[in-house]
Amino acid sequence: MGPETVTVGLAHFWAHADAVIRATAYLLLAMSVGSWFLILWKAWAWLRVRRAARQLENFWNAPSVEAAIAQLRAADAEQLFVPLAQSAAGAAAPPASADSLAARIDRSELITRALRQRINEAAARLESGLTFLASVGSTAPFVGLFGTVWGIYQAMLAIAAAGTVSLDRVAGPVGEALLMTAFGLAVAIPAVLAYNAFTRVNRVLLAQLDGFAHDLHAYLTTGERLGGAAAA
Repeated sequence: MGPETVTVGLAHFWAHADAVIRATAYLLLAMSVGSWFLILWKAWAWLRVRRAARQLENFWNAPSVEAAIAQLRAADAEQLFVPLAQSAAGAAAPPASADSLAARIDRSELITRALRQRINEAAARLESGLTFLASVGSTAPFVGLFGTVWGIYQAMLAIAAAGTVSLDRVAGPVGEALLMTAFGLAVAIPAVLAYNAFTRVNRVLLAQLDGFAHDLHAYLTTGERLGGAAAA
């Protein structure tokens, strides 16, 4: 009789995997699901922010700040631009009491402080989830490599126990173990690409927020938008 033929593949690898390999595979699966959830969620949020950003020019065509905020609220589903305008308008309003601390601070400084706080909050919201993507991108290849090393170690033990070494006995188990490295790269590459893409998108969005904040500050302190016409 000829040597026994063993069909190798994912099913064979999974059937012969021990608890360590299976736990590593489940960890990679969880990392992949988490990263893809964040990728899809942040992509959807970015599309909605883009829609709101396209309405910023219409903001300045409204007859009043209140009407402009109400008009922008319908498009600003992610609530990035509306809180900025509301805080600035609130800071520009006369203080409730003439003896309060706010009454003793220059109105321009109050508006600047309110805008800075809202921009910091918006930046924190935009950056949420990026740490997870960066962690997945940097650790998933090593998690996969750990699975590969452990799988090769177990394969070598099985070959040593069999007492014979041949190419067909080595190639199958080692090749299957190397699949863990491929799985780790498959998890890491989308996370790294998404992290880089969202980092760039966030820089663009923060620049738009900063420009909008400068326009609001100029309008509320001087009655004129930067580069625009005087308020009616």
